[in-house]
Amino acid sequence: MKAIQVTGYGDVNKLELVTQAIPEPKENEVLIKVKACAINNTEIWMREGAYGKGSKSGWRPEGVQFPRTPGSDIAGTIVKLGEAVDKSILGKDVVLFPFTSSGEAGFEHISEDMSFIGSEYDGGYAEYVVWPAHLCFDMPLSDYTKSAVFTVSGLTAWHMIEQIQAQPRETIMVTGANGGVGSLNVQIASKVFGAKVIAIVGDLGLEEQMKELGATHVLSYKSDTLAEEIIKVNGGPIDSVLDVVGDALFSTSLQVLKKGGKLCISGSAGGQKTELDFRTLYLKHITLYGSVLGTRQEFKRMLQAISEGKIKPVIDRTFPLEKAREAQIYFKKAGKLGKVVLIPEE
Repeated sequence: MKAIQVTGYGDVNKLELVTQAIPEPKENEVLIKVKACAINNTEIWMREGAYGKGSKSGWRPEGVQFPRTPGSDIAGTIVKLGEAVDKSILGKDVVLFPFTSSGEAGFEHISEDMSFIGSEYDGGYAEYVVWPAHLCFDMPLSDYTKSAVFTVSGLTAWHMIEQIQAQPRETIMVTGANGGVGSLNVQIASKVFGAKVIAIVGDLGLEEQMKELGATHVLSYKSDTLAEEIIKVNGGPIDSVLDVVGDALFSTSLQVLKKGGKLCISGSAGGQKTELDFRTLYLKHITLYGSVLGTRQEFKRMLQAISEGKIKPVIDRTFPLEKAREAQIYFKKAGKLGKVVLIPEE
């Protein structure tokens, strides 16, 4: 089969197209023919070494073992079964829950042995992948590409919104609202949880599309008076912030939150370090949440909402698998709306 391997920490030149044997599923695993694999920040940061310091970077303390096939947003068809797997799932179209863990239900995402597909295991930048059968879920939509865009971004967004305990008619600000996680934050917060959403983007040319996703107001982070504009359109401070940007909008987020407000952070594309005046936190009684991925039950609830049409796929562009370098370069460009997806050629 064809696969893309990361050969070490570095730029896109560390992505290499290789031909290798199709993997064999172990006793409780299945072999999936990959039909689509969406790109996430996580595999780019894994390649760039952004998850650690020095020579070790990854979800686990020991760092990534190279070469590694990245890719965690996977949709495909089960084509081969391990000996202990129920025969009835052969031929089923599935999406993959993206990590293994020994953590108890509801806490599996914070278990010390959490291991991620595409980082600790070979992932979906390939024509085939193996994965535990119990972590394969029915595809929520009939289209592979549309179904592939939700796994990591959708689970992350869903978990963020459950963490802040979003309520109907609350106001939630979403940063990076045109990205993979952000565009799903907008949809889930507004169309599933009934909140009012202020979407923060760079290009106000995206205003109409963001409102179609559920945003009530769309503002640009490029404005010199962003905090004032947020408070003005809301008629006062806001309830919560869902942030994937980090430093660039951190002080603004704290400024516009009401007393008792909540800030959930699940990314740092706009800067991984910031300055914080602790007085802002305790004088305003602000709650900070760090968030990555989520639980299997949250994943099931998300898939159900997708199948009911409450959350829709947002896809910017697709690339053939062989163009993974170009796809990752394009992924990092500003101004996109939604996901970038790799498609293995038939």
